[in-house]
Amino acid sequence: MTSESPSANEPSGGSARQFLLTYRVYITAASVILVFGLMALAIYHLSAEVRYADVIAALEGTPWSALALAVFFTALSFASLIFYDVNALEYIGRKASFASVAVSAFMAYAVGNTVGFGPLSGGAIRFRAYSRLWLTPGEIARVIAFVTLSFGLGLLLVSALSTLAVAPQVSHTIGVGPFWLRAGALAVIALMAAVFFIGRNGRTLQFNGFTLRLPDSRTASRQFLVTAFDIAASASVLYVLLPQTHVSWPVFLAIYATAVAIGVLSHVPAGLGVFEAIMMAGLSNAISLDQLLGSLVLYRLVYYVLPLLLAVVVMLVTETRQLAARPGVAEVGQIAARLSPALISTFALLLGAMLIFSSVVPTPDADLDFLEGLLPLPLVEAAHFLSSLLGLGLLVTSRGLAQRLDGAWWVALLCACAAFVMAFLKAIAVFEAGLLGLFIVALVFNVRSFDRHASLFRQALGPSWLAAIAVIIVAAFVILLFIYRDTEYTHQLWWQFEFSEEAPRGLRALLGLSIGASAVAIFSLLRPVARRPQPSEMVDIVRAIDVVRQQDVADANLVRMGDKHVMFSHSGSAFIMYGIHGRSWIALGDPIGAKEDFAELVWQFVEAARAGGGRAAFYQISPSVLSYCADAGLRAFKLGEIATVDLVHFELKGSKLAGLRQSYNRGARDGLVFSLVDTFEVPTVIDELQAVSDAWLAHHNTREKRFSLGAFDRSYVMSQPVAVVRKDGDIVAFATLMLTDTMAEATVDLMRFAAQAPNGTMDFLFVSILEHLRDAGYRSFNLGMAPLSGMARRDAAPVWDRVGGALFEHGERYYNFKGLRAFKSKFHPRWEPRYLAVSNGTGAALALMDATFLISGGVKGVLGK
Repeated sequence: MTSESPSANEPSGGSARQFLLTYRVYITAASVILVFGLMALAIYHLSAEVRYADVIAALEGTPWSALALAVFFTALSFASLIFYDVNALEYIGRKASFASVAVSAFMAYAVGNTVGFGPLSGGAIRFRAYSRLWLTPGEIARVIAFVTLSFGLGLLLVSALSTLAVAPQVSHTIGVGPFWLRAGALAVIALMAAVFFIGRNGRTLQFNGFTLRLPDSRTASRQFLVTAFDIAASASVLYVLLPQTHVSWPVFLAIYATAVAIGVLSHVPAGLGVFEAIMMAGLSNAISLDQLLGSLVLYRLVYYVLPLLLAVVVMLVTETRQLAARPGVAEVGQIAARLSPALISTFALLLGAMLIFSSVVPTPDADLDFLEGLLPLPLVEAAHFLSSLLGLGLLVTSRGLAQRLDGAWWVALLCACAAFVMAFLKAIAVFEAGLLGLFIVALVFNVRSFDRHASLFRQALGPSWLAAIAVIIVAAFVILLFIYRDTEYTHQLWWQFEFSEEAPRGLRALLGLSIGASAVAIFSLLRPVARRPQPSEMVDIVRAIDVVRQQDVADANLVRMGDKHVMFSHSGSAFIMYGIHGRSWIALGDPIGAKEDFAELVWQFVEAARAGGGRAAFYQISPSVLSYCADAGLRAFKLGEIATVDLVHFELKGSKLAGLRQSYNRGARDGLVFSLVDTFEVPTVIDELQAVSDAWLAHHNTREKRFSLGAFDRSYVMSQPVAVVRKDGDIVAFATLMLTDTMAEATVDLMRFAAQAPNGTMDFLFVSILEHLRDAGYRSFNLGMAPLSGMARRDAAPVWDRVGGALFEHGERYYNFKGLRAFKSKFHPRWEPRYLAVSNGTGAALALMDATFLISGGVKGVLGK
């Protein structure tokens, strides 16, 4: 009897996990559509006795005083939201002008509340805004974490407290026993009280070596008050829009907080449909559904659409020259200009949804009568149908606007102008035309922000965008069913063309939308994946070397190894060198060359990686590139610090470098002699260098590294000068130099020494190199990066920094982290952070793993040193 290995029989854990990891984005998108579809179906059945005319009557019957109060409470809610960010900045110990924080937070919430999904999330907005205020990526991550956690915990506690206070009334409204409601509320309150008590005076908690500092009592209390005030104000927006009801405000608050929480957890954009379904289920016994639906529509307009429109207006106002010249407004204007693509993209998404919904909503009879006497029926029918397709066009274009594509700007402008005209031809829709007019003005005023010359039609929509479009199309379908639920369906409806027949017009518009959206989805999901690039040709390497010579970064000479792909900017004046392992496309360092090409080159690389089915990552980038990565939707994670020596002021005199001076003098007494072998002379000593290198590798039981380091390849070593140390005429140590013609910076790559080299030989070599380069006129020397060095040690530091700090402290067994920093510190360098930029936390871990494989030559290289 034979037996098979367990792995052969297991479809199991591993493959299931791999499947989920590989397709998690698509699974999440499909889940969002499914949840929304179920909620939409629930709303349709809950509103079985409600008619569209009743909802419109409820809308028209809302008094202006209620609308004014709703606007007032919206202003209070957004004012409190600003203090989330104010408290977060105080918590991390950073200060910024209140005006800048207020504008950044307001715009982040205006966008995040309206769309609520990844590509245009409030977190991305904050990264763009706060990087302008000189916050580091780690500090911005802590602000985002503080805001997210404080809102979530505050919402949970407010919901529990309100439920505990009015459990019998809530029980009567939603049909759950008061005992269970109180038990659940008490459990939540007890948990929050325990956290509050444990964290008093800023107490820290230890978890397996990780330190977490809880906010002190003052911070926690203040933030809870802000959250409670925010939720109370936002709940009041909807409450004042409701008709007279016996539902008390505390009961309503409990139901509202629950609906908001479930809407957030559903991940449906803006909780659309989910929030409405919970509110209808909770209040259907107390409020007539036609009036409730009318109030919910007004709530969406006042609390979601109005702040977005105000954010767009603020952006336009700060663009005017008279205001932009004032110092107080200039900083706010710079932030608004930086956020304008995201705001305009969100506005386009909103207008696209508006045009789609209006295509299935009947035109008022008075407007139809006016049009009938003025325009021929075919023109009205065509305007109605084309307007819905223009809405789909704005939805699709919104992604390109977020990416600052000039083609997306033109398409959006043409769609908006055409829709502006159609608004009058189809229904005399003045409000719709007004919003489109504001959008056109915003596009024209911000034309300079859309300067990327990338093809719009090559930008396939990702799962998140497709899910958002699907949610809007499904919502339009449900609205159509709701409005015409009393109209009996027949095939003849498709062919009825009359001014008074609205249902056929909506059906045809929805069919056109469905076909158009399906075509977009098929194009995005099923188009051929771009092939991975072939290794760069020698002609590309030569072009890259020509660029390297004319810029200031010495590390760029690693392109001479020829083991990396090279991507040039459209002008050819800059390039990125990168490697591919697994799904990770990993760019090494900053883009190289003309700085004016960097922003577009970052986008070019990110889009090429996505088109090839991979994740883009930038490895060991400087702070100057972080803003470009943030614009491309990447997050930054600190890797360590790079050490740079100022050669202009480098002197061995004085007590600061006494240790190096002693090592240098001891080396000279031991008979060590330094010399620089110019490039054309390296072939004469290449055999000696090879012997030293082979002996060094054997002695350290290691193999050559690549990607971020050079390997001993004879042609590579002979392409640059080599600094050597001789003893008794034999080479006992060497280092290959990397230089550029600008003489702004120099660095070393390969560093090898023989077993017979005296102690302190490498100190002697480095001091000699630095003095030689200083005398030759070089201005700085790059000592390279100390991995995991300089990671934040504060209790409130991001998880990534705390993990890195723990490895730095306790990882000496596996890598000489402290020793490497100690060696570089002897030269008293200037330390500058280096980052990994990638899409998210999981992507950062995977990209870092793939970078390790690239450097070590695969799994075998990692395991075998």
